Amino acid sequence: MTRQLANRPPAITDAGATPPPRPRWSNRSRRDFVVFLALALPNLLLIAVFTYLPLINNIYYSTLNWTLGSASATVVGLENYVTFFTSTDAPRVLGTTAIFTLFTVGGSMVLGLLVALALNSRGRGTTFARAAVFAPYVLSGVGVGLVWLFIFDPGYGVLSWILRGLGQTSPQWINDPELSLVMVIVVYVWKNLGYCAVVFLAGLQSLPQDVLEAASLDGAGNYRRFLSISLPLLSPTTFFLLITTMLSSLQAFDLIRIMTPLGNGTSTLIYEAYLQAFGAYNRAGYSAAISVILFAILLVITVLQLRFVERKVHYS
Repeated sequence: MTRQLANRPPAITDAGATPPPRPRWSNRSRRDFVVFLALALPNLLLIAVFTYLPLINNIYYSTLNWTLGSASATVVGLENYVTFFTSTDAPRVLGTTAIFTLFTVGGSMVLGLLVALALNSRGRGTTFARAAVFAPYVLSGVGVGLVWLFIFDPGYGVLSWILRGLGQTSPQWINDPELSLVMVIVVYVWKNLGYCAVVFLAGLQSLPQDVLEAASLDGAGNYRRFLSISLPLLSPTTFFLLITTMLSSLQAFDLIRIMTPLGNGTSTLIYEAYLQAFGAYNRAGYSAAISVILFAILLVITVLQLRFVERKVHYS
C-alpha cells in the first residue's frame, strides 16, 4: 500500500492549476459595443460627411485655378497661396481680421464680465434683466444687422436724426472704411456680450462662498476680493470664453455681409473668401486657398491656447 502511494503522481493543486481562458468578447461586451455603435455611428458619419469631407475637398480646390461655374480647372499647386501672400491685399485683409478679432473678443469679454457682476444679485427684475441681456445673442444676425444699419445710416438713420437735432453732422459710417469697421465691431460686441455675460454669471454663482466670506471677515473689500479671489477662480470660464469667442469672431460673416455688402474696410479673411468666390471675380480656387489659410489660423490659435494659456487656468 505504501509502495503504491509512493509511485502515484503528485496531484495538481488549485494554486498551480491553469485558469481557463477568458472569452475575448462576453455577451455583455458585445451588447455594449452594439449600443455604442448605434448611438455614435450616425453622429460620426454626419461629422465625416459634413465636416471632414468638405474640408478635404476645399484643400483640393485650393490647388486649382478654377473659375466658379467653369467645367474645367487647372492644377496649380500652391500658386493660389503664393498669390495671396504676395498680393497687396494680404496685409489689409490680415490686419482687418486681427483688429476685428481683438476688439470684438476683448470688448465682449470685458463688458460681459461687468454685466455679469451687475446681474450677480437677487432682486426684483433681475431675471428679466438677464433675459434682456442674453436676447440679442439668439437673434438672427441678418435681422440685427438690418436694424443697426437703419440706426447708423448717415442719411435717414436714427443716429443721424439725433445728431442733426443737436446741430451736428452724422459721420459717414457706411462709406468711410475706418468708420465702417468701427460700426461692425460695435454691433458685433453688442450682439455677443450677452453670451459672455451669461457664462461669466454662471461662473460667479459657482464660486465657493465660504472663501469669499472668509476674505470679507479678514477685511478684504469688494475690489480686493474680486482681483485676488473671484478673478483667479474664474480662469476656467475665462479660458473657455477666450477660445469660443475668438473662433466665433474669426468666422463672423452675417453682420459684415448685411452692413457692408462690398466689404468697404471690413474684409476679414472669411468675407474676403466670400467676395473672391461669389463677388465679381468668381475665383473659386483662390477663395478656397483663403479658406484654408483661415482654417490653419484657427487651428494654430486653438493649439497655442490649449498648450500655453491653459497652464495658468486654475481648475480646483
